[in-house]
Amino acid sequence: MIYLDNAATTARKPPEVAAAVARAIDGFGGAGRGAHAASLDAGLAVLRAREGLARLLGAPSPSRVAFCSNATEALNVAIAGLLRPGERAVTTAASHNSVLRPLFRKEDEEGCEVVVVPHDGRGALDYGALERELSRGARLLAITHASNLTGDVYDVARAARLAHEHGALVVVDAAQTAGCVPIDMGRDGFDLVAFTGHKGLYGPQGTGGVAVAAHVEVPPFKEGGSGVRSYDRRHPARMPESLEAGTLNAHGLAGLAAGVAFVQERGAEALGAQARSLAERFERGVRAVAGVRVLGGGGAAGRCGIVALNVGDVDSAAVADALEARWGICTRAGAHCAPLMHEALGTQGQGAVRFSFSCFNAEEEVDAAARAVAEIAEEALS
Repeated sequence: MIYLDNAATTARKPPEVAAAVARAIDGFGGAGRGAHAASLDAGLAVLRAREGLARLLGAPSPSRVAFCSNATEALNVAIAGLLRPGERAVTTAASHNSVLRPLFRKEDEEGCEVVVVPHDGRGALDYGALERELSRGARLLAITHASNLTGDVYDVARAARLAHEHGALVVVDAAQTAGCVPIDMGRDGFDLVAFTGHKGLYGPQGTGGVAVAAHVEVPPFKEGGSGVRSYDRRHPARMPESLEAGTLNAHGLAGLAAGVAFVQERGAEALGAQARSLAERFERGVRAVAGVRVLGGGGAAGRCGIVALNVGDVDSAAVADALEARWGICTRAGAHCAPLMHEALGTQGQGAVRFSFSCFNAEEEVDAAARAVAEIAEEALS
C-alpha cells in the first residue's frame, strides 16, 4: 500500500503514539475524576497534551487549550459561542464545511449575515474584497489557514490584521497546518485556533480542540460533568473546563501528546518542508503529463503537502479507484467537503483527486504515484 491520503488522516504514526495509547488503555482512569493513581495518570497525560499544544500554537497558557473530538467540533464551539443572533460573519470560499455549515446554520436560524469572500480560478484569495467586507463591520472572521483541497496556504496573519483593524475576532481553521506550518497565536494575531489531532499532529482520531486567546471568552457549547464545582447550577465558566463537559478522551490525548512531542522534536517547519518537497516532486512529475490539470497554486504563503489534480474529463472517483485497484495507491477523490472552492476552480461536477504527503512517505512512493497518473492519462486520451 502507498498511502497518500494524509490530509484526511495520517495513517502512519510515530511508534511512540501507539505505545502511549496502549499504556493509557491498560491503566487510565478518568482524568479529573478522582484522586487515585489511575485518575491522576490520566490527568497528567491530558496536561502534557495541553502543554505541548500551547507551546506549538503559541497559546497564552495550557489552560487556554480546550479539547474536543476534532477540528469540526472545535469550529462549532467557536462559531456557536462567538457569533450572536443578527451579527455579521465573514469567511472565504476556501472554507471547509466545518466552517461553512455552522455559519449557514447561524444565518438560517438566528438571522446572522454570512459573507463569503471569493477565490479566483487558481485558488487565490481576493484580499481587497476581504478588507472591503470587513470594513462594513463584522463580529467574526472565520478563515482557513490552508485549503484542504489544493494545499494552498493563505496569509492569515495579514487577514487577521485586517480583521482586527475593523473590530472582528479571528477564528482560524488549522486542520491542515497544525504540525506542518509554524503557528504563533500571539505573533499572528489569531483569537482562536481550531486544530485536529489525526492529521499533521500524528495523533489518534477523535482528538482535537481549540486554543483561545486570553482576551476572548467562549461560552460553554455543552454542559454537564466537569469534575469541579459540581454543586453549581450551571457549567463552570473557567477555561478549559468551560469547553470540556464530560469525560475527556484521555486515551487518545495520551497519543496526541506523543504526536505533538514528535512534531516539537522534529520541528513543524522541518516536517512541513519535507512534505512540501515530496508534493513538489510529485507535481513536477504529473505536470509534464498531457491531459493532467493540477489545481490551485494561488496561495499567498506557498503550499502544504497536498496536490490535487484531474485527468482530462475522467471522473475523479474513477481515477482514485484505478490508483487503488491497480497500484495500491490510496488517495481521496470527490468534493472534499470544500464545495465553494470547487465552484471557484470549476470542478464541482468532476471533483478532484487529492494526493497528500507526510514525513513517512518516500520519494519512491511519490515517483510510483506520478507514473500511475501518467499511465491513467495515456489510457484516457488514447
